[in-house]
Amino acid sequence: MLLASVLFLAGLLMLYFGADFLVNGSSRLALSYGIRPLIIGMTVVAFATSMPEMLVSLVAAMRGSADLAVGNIVGSNVANIGLILGAAALLCPMTVAPSVIRRELPFMIGSSLLLYAFCFDGMISAGNGLVLLVLLCCFLGYCLRSARSGQVERVDTDRVREEQARRGRDLLLIVAGIIGLGIGAEMMVRSAMTIARHFGISELVIGISVVALGTSLPELAASLMSAWKGEMELSIGNVIGSNIFNILFVLGLCPLFSPLAVQPTLLWVELPVMIAFSAGLLLICLGRRLNRLHGLLLLVCYVLFIGMVFWR
Repeated sequence: MLLASVLFLAGLLMLYFGADFLVNGSSRLALSYGIRPLIIGMTVVAFATSMPEMLVSLVAAMRGSADLAVGNIVGSNVANIGLILGAAALLCPMTVAPSVIRRELPFMIGSSLLLYAFCFDGMISAGNGLVLLVLLCCFLGYCLRSARSGQVERVDTDRVREEQARRGRDLLLIVAGIIGLGIGAEMMVRSAMTIARHFGISELVIGISVVALGTSLPELAASLMSAWKGEMELSIGNVIGSNIFNILFVLGLCPLFSPLAVQPTLLWVELPVMIAFSAGLLLICLGRRLNRLHGLLLLVCYVLFIGMVFWR
């Protein structure tokens, strides 16, 4: 048990530092090509910070732990909105771009509703996964079109020139981050399964709470750092993009290796809560601003959600 705890913490550290390298390297590399912060947040940074969820869920799925794989994604998406965006709004209130309200947030909610529909038969199949991956390609196409449109005036050209000279360093950071994530994911899944069995806690609860929080640390670090620097587009774009990637990429890819069984409790409790958090975020953002009161509300709702998971 002691060894499992040590391995869990070591895996968590590997995930954190691996994701930190990957986020920094990939966001700077994208910036060197003049891509604006919101697009970087929704694509490059979101993909990078979703890598822990992807690797942990993929390893869990291949080991036959579907509860851990699916619970990790549901818990991470709730944590991204409640914990991460709530903490970022507390640190620095943010203005929400109109395009986020009209397009990105509805797309995130639509992806969540589609996942819920796929789970009704108690299984996320390979066919379901292919549909999710096709939608991911559509989302990336939209982001690419936005990046090529006339919406690049907000990119700091001095920073672009500065980052262009450091592309080699950024590529090394990306490679080191991917290696760290792979090792950390394997260590974390093995130890989480051992701890869950030792305490008689279901893998679903472990996935929704502890593992989800651990794999959400990169999003937390990226969003808080962006909020601290005043790059609010990057912060909110990271959360929205990460939630979309978690559903379309992670739960699109994992069933191709092994179909994922969905527990009834997930269908009737945790998945509706995830959708409610997404819809609630849209309602809050209709005012075009996330203030500290909104951040506190999101944090309180997240704490209540985690308390409900353990109480049940």
